[in-house]
Amino acid sequence: MFSGEYFCKLDEKGRFLLPPPVREVLSENGVGTAKTVVFLKVPELASVRVYPQPEWETVLKQTRAKLDEEQSRLFMHFVVSETSTSEVDKAGRILIPGKLRKHVNLDDDQEIVLVGMYEHLEVWGPTEWRRYVARTQERHEASMAKILDLL
Repeated sequence: MFSGEYFCKLDEKGRFLLPPPVREVLSENGVGTAKTVVFLKVPELASVRVYPQPEWETVLKQTRAKLDEEQSRLFMHFVVSETSTSEVDKAGRILIPGKLRKHVNLDDDQEIVLVGMYEHLEVWGPTEWRRYVARTQERHEASMAKILDLL
């Protein structure tokens, strides 16, 4: 399970080095052998989701089971068609595809924020991440009592 917040530096090719805890979780999820992740644009947020390939396949199966034929077609046309894959290289780096770097407003040789979200990760630009956290702070504070009761 992915958790935590990590600041990673993009290199000139748009790659970032996976933090060791994230690498460990990817290895547990079978990416250590397949080495493939799936990037999914999040239209309503300036972020990108990153799924280990086996987890993405699970998401697709669950979605197929829950949607009718028309919904499934729309999901394929407007969500799945926007995905991109990338390989984890031997050094533990992942290339963020160019069109997705633009969606997150990332320039080459810039920092990103990698956020663990249980079974997937989110990639954010630092400025957008701070804005998002500031916008949602009130809702977070309102629900914090309930969250703490769960812990």
